[in-house]
Amino acid sequence: MLDDALTKMKTTRDGRVWTPLPEKIKEAHTTPLPRKGTALCDVQRQIADFLPYNVGNTHPRFFGWVHGAGSPGNMIADIAAAAMNANLGGRDHGAMYVEKQVIRWIREMFDFPDTASGLVVSGTSIATIIALKSARDSALAFDNRLSGHAQGQLVGYTSTQTHSCVARAFDILGLGSNALRKIPVDHDFQIDLDALKLAIARDQAAGLRPFAIIGTAGSVNVGAIDDLSTLATIAEAEDLWLHIDGAFGAAGILSEDLAPRLEGLKQADSIAFDFHKWFHVNYDAGFVLIRSEDIHRRAFSDRPDYLLGATRGLAAGGHWPVDYGPELSRGFRALKIWEQFTEHGTEKIGQMITKNCRQAAYLGTCVDQHEKLELLAPVATSVCCFRYIAPQWGPSDLDRFNDELVIQLQLSGVVVPSVTKVDGKTAIRINITNHRTCMEDIDILLEEIDANVEVLMSTF
Repeated sequence: MLDDALTKMKTTRDGRVWTPLPEKIKEAHTTPLPRKGTALCDVQRQIADFLPYNVGNTHPRFFGWVHGAGSPGNMIADIAAAAMNANLGGRDHGAMYVEKQVIRWIREMFDFPDTASGLVVSGTSIATIIALKSARDSALAFDNRLSGHAQGQLVGYTSTQTHSCVARAFDILGLGSNALRKIPVDHDFQIDLDALKLAIARDQAAGLRPFAIIGTAGSVNVGAIDDLSTLATIAEAEDLWLHIDGAFGAAGILSEDLAPRLEGLKQADSIAFDFHKWFHVNYDAGFVLIRSEDIHRRAFSDRPDYLLGATRGLAAGGHWPVDYGPELSRGFRALKIWEQFTEHGTEKIGQMITKNCRQAAYLGTCVDQHEKLELLAPVATSVCCFRYIAPQWGPSDLDRFNDELVIQLQLSGVVVPSVTKVDGKTAIRINITNHRTCMEDIDILLEEIDANVEVLMSTF
């Protein structure tokens, strides 16, 4: 299995980006619950059969959704983590000290105080829930932890470009997704600051209670970064919690090109982001960073008798991760994060982020110069949104053609883009968050678009 896995990683640039799973393998996984075991060597062969049929995100020409590319060195960490089989919900054991070191590193990276707290989680979705629960509970003086809270009082604000996980968090936390005000964006797809101020004032006048602003560092559609410093100023003036959804964009703090635009991160009350995107850690690994350790702990800590701590022995170790999130059972995700930072260092990771941004900018320039392609949004980070245009077609025909073009590109196996909507128009969305991608891959993408357009035009 190790040989097969290493071969997979060595040849990740070769062959197709994405290959549909053959019907034969699909059928092999419709069998009933096994009553008797199978020899391990046979099990291994079945697992190995899956290796060619992953999403494709390890390939340098996977340009679809914001998936990270992973790193070979993480295999070492995952092997060790599997052997240790550690539960990082709590207690005093070696793995805990690795996670504590990761937390210290992240505080330093984002220039947060030593008193800030953090937690390694599965991804930004759960990190957002943890951060906004902390914000909500703090706004309600934590009384709601026993008595609940009245519906329809607390409201928060974010842009129309923010990831859907924020609205889902409002739903899960009982605030209701309608309590999240979606503020329009400006021509750069950043949250409209004047519209935000007006919405806050309107809600206050209506007797509602604004409690949080959610800014975006790398929007899901076009990669835009809100004016985080101004958001921090507004949040401070209105006594609101500032949370930043930095799922992939927060990593730009390591990039010489993006860091100046992310200066406002250090003023946030909380940040949620993924290591498995632009930090290139293998799935899954996310993080929530919260400025006030006290608020963070008070939002979650409630240990039963069987989890009581001690000053010595295995139950020692001070506050445990279970005091900062909903999970008691937690795997050793921190080890692969630790491995990635230790092996490569932040300078090298930052260089890869800068490289991806410059590749996206290059693609944007090529689109501008192409007579049949139209750029639909400014290239702010690593995302480039554009579409094929034909003067003889109306809006619906253009949308259908671009949808079909993306499907054909995916089926070709040469490149994998995705689609989104930008100002109501179907866009070919190219995201570049892969350390393996080079400029030649961008040229291949453009060549493949031209080739597929020519074929489609004859049948569409």
